[in-house]
Amino acid sequence: TSACATKTLSALNFQLGELYARAVVRAVKRYGPVELIGCHGQTVYHEGGVHTLQIGEPAVLAQRTGVPVVSNFRARDIAAGGQGAPLVPYVDYLLFRHPTHTRIALNIGGIANITIIPGGAAPEQIVAFDTGPGNMVIDALAQELFGKAFDRSGALAARGAVLTQVLERMLKDAYFNRKPPRAAGREQYGREYSARFLKECSRHSRNPEDALATATALTAESIAESYAQFVRAKLKGAPVDYIVSGGGARNATLMAMLTRRLQPMGCRVTQIETFGMPAEAKEAAAFALLAWMTWHRLPGNIPAATGARRPVILGQVTFA
Repeated sequence: TSACATKTLSALNFQLGELYARAVVRAVKRYGPVELIGCHGQTVYHEGGVHTLQIGEPAVLAQRTGVPVVSNFRARDIAAGGQGAPLVPYVDYLLFRHPTHTRIALNIGGIANITIIPGGAAPEQIVAFDTGPGNMVIDALAQELFGKAFDRSGALAARGAVLTQVLERMLKDAYFNRKPPRAAGREQYGREYSARFLKECSRHSRNPEDALATATALTAESIAESYAQFVRAKLKGAPVDYIVSGGGARNATLMAMLTRRLQPMGCRVTQIETFGMPAEAKEAAAFALLAWMTWHRLPGNIPAATGARRPVILGQVTFA
């Protein structure tokens, strides 16, 4: 019933707050004290430009750690007319801006997103948007077909063949042709989409590795097509450094597919470690910085990336 679902969601909100608190306590014991916590939370629903919900009760986190918490970053951007995502572009700008070289920061988490930073750009010249599924469909199929949380290094996909007919059909999804700014989530590419994707694959092959290879190709192709369709012409043939972070950067099969598609378009594909940051750490660093900006009453969104009417101070503060 709806009452049971609401009760479960409320319980999960507090339970997740406790888990976050344990993680922070462990980190403090290992690395030393902190003065402020930025907690994005777990997204349970996100419809860009309309509404969003993240859970992980910040009051529990502040109470257990004795440290103030900044949370619920996306809501204010949506209230200002934005998509509520992506929120990492300002950090990308600070990390990767170059006086002359164009750089594109690609993060492959559940959803893949890019931030385009032209050489010498000011923050308002940045373009950023979600390209579509990152690891979300790959992980769902790895769990369904192989009982694994994810396809480690893309080893399972590497044994399969891409089902071209399925890939072409799935790339006709309306989202891929929607002009930026745009944001995607489980509402587009979650469980229901993955089930449809698998059903389509099963019509053409009974080899589970083929389905996984096709899901991996979907991520690579949607990223490459987003660049070709919405970015390439604006750069007028200038060479581009493509800097990849997130869990997808560890997927060798995905990275090889991406490199094959992007290199002919003048892109040099590299991982974020080249710039001194672990692939899995960028979003954590991003929300730490966004929390600092909120604490100092500074806006943290980039309207050119989210579509908001103006820059706004993000998040809510829970004092310890």
